[in-house]
Amino acid sequence: MKRFVMLATLAAFVFGMVGIATAATEVRMVGDARIHANWYSNYQFTGWNRAGTRTVDPVTIWERFRLRTDFIANESLKFRLGLKVEDVWGGGTFTADNSAVAVQVYQAYVQFKWPDTDITITAGYQPMSMPQSSFFNGSVVVDTDIAGIGITVPVVEDTFNVVFGFVRYLDTNGQSDTTTTQVADELDSFFLVLPITLDGFSITPWGTVGIAGIAANSGVFEDGNMAGVTSAATFMLAPVGWKNNQNFYWWAGCAFEADAFDPIKLYADVIYGEGVRADYDKNKRWGWFIDGAIEYTGLDMLTPQLSAWWSSGEDGSTRNGSERMPYVVPAWNASTSFLFDGGQQFKNGTVDVNPIGSWGITAALANISFIEDLSSRITFTYARGTNSKTALRDANLVLGTNNYFIMGKDLAVNEYVLGLSFDHEYMIYENLALIAETGWAHGEFDKNVWGRRFYNAAGDMWKVSIGLKYQF
Repeated sequence: MKRFVMLATLAAFVFGMVGIATAATEVRMVGDARIHANWYSNYQFTGWNRAGTRTVDPVTIWERFRLRTDFIANESLKFRLGLKVEDVWGGGTFTADNSAVAVQVYQAYVQFKWPDTDITITAGYQPMSMPQSSFFNGSVVVDTDIAGIGITVPVVEDTFNVVFGFVRYLDTNGQSDTTTTQVADELDSFFLVLPITLDGFSITPWGTVGIAGIAANSGVFEDGNMAGVTSAATFMLAPVGWKNNQNFYWWAGCAFEADAFDPIKLYADVIYGEGVRADYDKNKRWGWFIDGAIEYTGLDMLTPQLSAWWSSGEDGSTRNGSERMPYVVPAWNASTSFLFDGGQQFKNGTVDVNPIGSWGITAALANISFIEDLSSRITFTYARGTNSKTALRDANLVLGTNNYFIMGKDLAVNEYVLGLSFDHEYMIYENLALIAETGWAHGEFDKNVWGRRFYNAAGDMWKVSIGLKYQF
């Protein structure tokens, strides 16, 4: 009963805001809901959580509801509020008794044009991604909701813009530090993007500079230990941690897209990133990432796609730092492969192979449509590591297996993972889809890297997700 009272109160609040706002502004509401069940076999290849201390449930049912409301004063000024509820059935919000209502704000920003100009300013908690060619579903560096400010300056209409801004990923202690001595506990970033669009071709050079404080809490980052921006030796070798109070990161890249040869379309990205260069050698991190893709869109019933990627990996020594490109919150994927997290309709069920420190190829048949309202996609991916097995093994021996490098995610040069996806979407109504996503993955791992326990437990991973997605 408590749950329904709180949800009713929230609904009354939202619609009350709408009632007040309509007197002076236009209000537009859009959203989506998804309900789906996931069946797993050997989730994460072992059926365990990453630490190997718990068994993952083979069946879970997820529900997510998102509502985005735009309060539009005029064509030059609006505010967006995005609310989300997401949990498993039987847990959190969706329990029968003593439920914990968890309504999350995932977007909250004001967007306006500077008077008498076409300069657009967006300030607040907003979706933000570093440029990546559109084939790959997201950025390999950062693609998430971030508090910040972005400014878009049109220079040549429909041809050239200047986009720049500031984001704050993290402020661990908030307004006040925990002692009377101020500490560097923030992670901030400045970015510049220069998109150029020409007839049949686009190129987007970009760069971003980050400043990380020594007391920045790592809990918000993937795997809980800043594994994306630190070297393993930061935690392995004495003195543990950083020497500097603050360290700098920077990335520079360029995204390419070409449809001048339509129906053949080409995509490519080149990115270099590094950080902690002025600290101990063991703490440094730098590296490259390159991807490319081609697809043929001239067929009515399917779209053939072929893509590949390569990223520098760890060498045999941890004392000289990491040779993997740093990343913050990635969402990269090729042809929505089961191996990567990004682009799928339903989440919470991918292998999460790290494109950083690996290379591979993906072949897909997308937009398969032989029956009205039914579309399908089949994707095959081969991924192999570029990391020295010595570096991965040494980190596991000191830090514990799957505490920094993860079996099945971070691959050594002699390891590989195969993945096959077969996904379908049937439009029951214009706004309601019945979706089925299936995936299989096979990994070949090194027992000397991951240890006998994890190696012996590893088996082929399977996933089937079936559910509904409603958009309004």
